[in-house]
Amino acid sequence: MTGKRDGAVARAAQHFDSGDFAAGLARLVAHPTQSQLPNAHAALADYFDTTIGPDLAAIGFKADLFENPEPDAGPILVARRHEGDALPTVLIYGHGDVVVGQDDRWAAGLAPWALTTKDGRLYGRGTADNKGQHWTNLGGLRAVIEERGALGFNCTLLLESDEEMGSRGLRAFCEQNQDLLHADVLIASDGPRLDPARATIVLGSRGLINFELALKLRVGAHHSGNWGGLLRDPGTVMSHALASLTDARGQITVPEWRPTSLTPDIREILSEIKVAGGPGAPEIDSDWGEDGLSPEERVYGWNSFAVLALELGDPAKPQNAIAPEARAVCQLRYVVGTNPDDVLPALRRYLDKHGFEDVTVTPTRMVGMRATRQDHNNAWVQMTRESFAQTLGKPAALVPNIGGGIPNDIFSEVLGLPTVWVPHSYAGCNQHAPNEHMLESVAREGLQVMAGLFWDIGAGNSD
Repeated sequence: MTGKRDGAVARAAQHFDSGDFAAGLARLVAHPTQSQLPNAHAALADYFDTTIGPDLAAIGFKADLFENPEPDAGPILVARRHEGDALPTVLIYGHGDVVVGQDDRWAAGLAPWALTTKDGRLYGRGTADNKGQHWTNLGGLRAVIEERGALGFNCTLLLESDEEMGSRGLRAFCEQNQDLLHADVLIASDGPRLDPARATIVLGSRGLINFELALKLRVGAHHSGNWGGLLRDPGTVMSHALASLTDARGQITVPEWRPTSLTPDIREILSEIKVAGGPGAPEIDSDWGEDGLSPEERVYGWNSFAVLALELGDPAKPQNAIAPEARAVCQLRYVVGTNPDDVLPALRRYLDKHGFEDVTVTPTRMVGMRATRQDHNNAWVQMTRESFAQTLGKPAALVPNIGGGIPNDIFSEVLGLPTVWVPHSYAGCNQHAPNEHMLESVAREGLQVMAGLFWDIGAGNSD
């Protein structure tokens, strides 16, 4: 077998320059795979059957579509290219579902289900999350196969279609199919680069726990003139309960929510990177969050609490009455070093201690996404760093974990795999919002680094 590493990297770049990458991505974007809508199953299955499936077959993958163990969740695609029993196996993850299109909110000339190229950006729902990302990885695989005639390793692709609903059923599927998904490493792409101009290697993610606080004091509202000062106001009580969880600058006060894993070696890694959301990103508030930590330490090495929604009366039509109840939907994003099984029990204890015994605590959607962090000294991590440096002529950013959540815990805990994530998006991509897009520069460079990495994994194994 012939071919050279530089040839594979050049093929990957040509895949983008020729317009082939955009043409393929346009086909993927055209499928409205909105898992958050009812009756989405047919559209999700069609994406696998008629669009991504034929592309996988064209590069030697055999694909099988499985029903999700969770009855209401979308199907799961597993595609395999087997080159030899003695070769290593790489598992690649992605998701074919997207959030709702929000069709009427896109800028003039843009639409969620039609790929539009403008000002160095590829617009369309799923370009950043996650169709564009797994399409980039497939482009890297194809470049190596075309150049070498083989990958030099076995490859399994796992594409789910329920990530935007919390990856329902994915853990159970992996538990039930460990032999099918047996691999030596997970290499996957989701989330943003640290900086759009710098390739990034991510070793895990913060965990995510959403929960509801609720306070119901009585049945029905009562006139505030007759009863004000006599009845406890649930809005006031709830405000104090929420305010007790942090101080005025957002520093977490629940002791068990303060992590123990911001060690000197993690701080050293974080000292070498800088948060940069790219054009249009909001300015970082220097006086918010844990005092004494850098912005990078706050988002990648610490926990953050957020109030996502509040409900009390009707702000558009307020009544002069003491409301009977109040609700708040909240979120804790947490890093390794926080006990996820004690997050809500600790909150219960804290509220009770501070006089809020009648505020209830209930877990909500996506309660089970757990924090992970691969050891940065792992051999697969070091290979990826060396490969990227060879392709780019400069080092990639290394991030212990992204600030958001990905189902990495399933691959590290259930399948027992070392995990390496290579994001092909950036923080200003409008993910989950109108005008979602992928930067052309990131897509092209992503194709090159993935081709180089896949070449290096198969080096010496393809003769």
